Amino acid sequence: MRHLLGAEGLDPAQALAILDTAANLKRTLLGREVRKLPTLRGRTVITMFYENSTRTRVSFEIAGKWMSADVVNVSAGGSSVGKGESLRDTALTLAAAGADCVIVRHPASGAAQRLAGWLEAAGTSVVNAGDGTHEHPTQALLDAATLRERLGDDLTGRRIAIVGDVLHSRVARSNVHLLTALGAEVTLVAPPTLLPQGVRNWPVAVSHDLDAELPGQDAVMLLRVQAERMHGGFFPSAREYSIAYGLSERREALLQGHAVVLHPGPMLRGMEIASAVADSPRAAITDQVRNGVHVRMAVLYHLLAHEEETP
Repeated sequence: MRHLLGAEGLDPAQALAILDTAANLKRTLLGREVRKLPTLRGRTVITMFYENSTRTRVSFEIAGKWMSADVVNVSAGGSSVGKGESLRDTALTLAAAGADCVIVRHPASGAAQRLAGWLEAAGTSVVNAGDGTHEHPTQALLDAATLRERLGDDLTGRRIAIVGDVLHSRVARSNVHLLTALGAEVTLVAPPTLLPQGVRNWPVAVSHDLDAELPGQDAVMLLRVQAERMHGGFFPSAREYSIAYGLSERREALLQGHAVVLHPGPMLRGMEIASAVADSPRAAITDQVRNGVHVRMAVLYHLLAHEEETP
């Protein structure tokens, strides 16, 4: 594997190999006082974020450091981008400086794909850490890892509802591609204004009634309402959204006993999810963050190390 640009087209066997590697890495590091493996010693990993991030950026940095890679952070505000340098020139500069892997988050959909094309000759790998409203593949992988921990390794036939702002969510798109490829049955639950055009052609069910869908689900994934990407009225008010699509304590009671609650973060408590639900035992939100480190370690391993080795 040279790059990880999206969950769409990711071979299920390849996805499962990454997930299995992540699980092995998690077991390997369990109970260690010093969480450090020599696997990527001598490799240089650069994170290049043009959008704000906490979870993704920090977990990629920790993942690289736990694998003994040299990790360098580049932000748009603190680089020559602020002087007008193009994405292409920045990428070529980083490759020339010795980057083995560039992890990029960018507001433009398709930016990671373009970056991979520019860096192909240099042999530098590219990981998409979120591009516009297009994809966020490592988030989908860590969500799948969390679901496998809670529901069992085989997700075939598991019913998963993705709820909220699907229109603007790269997380939703990547999860639809990955979870359906792994055999899950996905239902998108959202107001019509927050569903993308052509969604009826996706390999999913679509509903506008959250209460009707909850009892049959094995997992519910709440999405962040992305107000920064909205221009115009997509719903009447935060209160109206919460009444129709927020996961309240009353709605949590409709779920099966084993059902899991996920959220990619950051959460809008009281609007998307009640605090009591977010902090309940069925919520796997902190597990997602924890698994994100191991999944991103596995991605770096498959990109930069010899896959025939056992991590």
